Amino acid sequence: METQKKRVFSGIQPTGTFTLGNYIGAVRNWPLLQDEYDCIYCVVDQHAITVKQTPAELRKKTYESAAMLLATGIDPKKSMMFVQSHVPQHTQLSWVLSCNAQYGELGRMTQFKDKSAKHADNINTGLFTYPVLMAADILLYNADLVPVGADQKQHVELARNIAQRFNNTYSETFVLPEPFIPKIGARVMSLQEPKKKMSKSDTNEKSFIVLTDTPDVIVKKIKSAVTDSEGVVKYDVENKAGISNLMGIYSVMTGKDFEEIEKEFEGQGYGVFKTAVAESIIDTIKPIQDEYARLLNDKAYIEDVLREGAQKAQYQANKILSKVYRKVGFAQF
Repeated sequence: METQKKRVFSGIQPTGTFTLGNYIGAVRNWPLLQDEYDCIYCVVDQHAITVKQTPAELRKKTYESAAMLLATGIDPKKSMMFVQSHVPQHTQLSWVLSCNAQYGELGRMTQFKDKSAKHADNINTGLFTYPVLMAADILLYNADLVPVGADQKQHVELARNIAQRFNNTYSETFVLPEPFIPKIGARVMSLQEPKKKMSKSDTNEKSFIVLTDTPDVIVKKIKSAVTDSEGVVKYDVENKAGISNLMGIYSVMTGKDFEEIEKEFEGQGYGVFKTAVAESIIDTIKPIQDEYARLLNDKAYIEDVLREGAQKAQYQANKILSKVYRKVGFAQF
């Protein structure tokens, strides 16, 4: 008898081209999970509007994000892939979960505090409650695992808490999801401030690499990456944050462990090492860039994939939502 595959859910915001941090911390792992797990991948456009967006730009970025996911290896024959706003059950479940989430636990969410500080002129209700929508994204499909960076673990824990509370009140309904954090490269740091996470919202463009950067731009950004004056390639996050960050990137790109990397660049200084890091990134993302460019010229194919994905997602989502509606006492005819 065949054992049922565990289900994986992950979403990514359509904020334009993904950074190297998005790729290493999340997207790179997604195609690798397709054979072992039942995978559901979502472009979470509804989460994106917690920060002001230009409508035409959001539509464009949604297509680009879908194209990039396909270019990195998501196979729509193996995985379900869709856009969040195309499946209305996400927001329908979110309201029920909001009535089972506590004000205090949402107020403690780190990302709410961070985003409120960054967007002080627009601390909207969606910014406060979007972790509940995120919980709905996950729980709607009874996902077992959620691939996240270490900084997103708190959101999965909230989803578990809400699910557990609902189960205790209304009987077993939701699977309790677990965060799935890759061991290497889970958190890529800024090239200019290596104690801070790599982010495309950073005002200094030298601090991040996006997957559409040209080879020349990648070389310049890596060469200008902040290191230290020691000149020794050695993994030590506390004392050598910049070099350790570059070693983490190089390790993921080449498959070499830190000990091998230390031996490879022993006595060679940072110049040689940085060149090798840049080349490893360029070699890794070149096929992705080529496929991404091809897909952007085939909008009809992207729309077909997203339409079919949304239909499959709605079918799955309806099963859970109708069960939830019945349990909370909504009259169904």
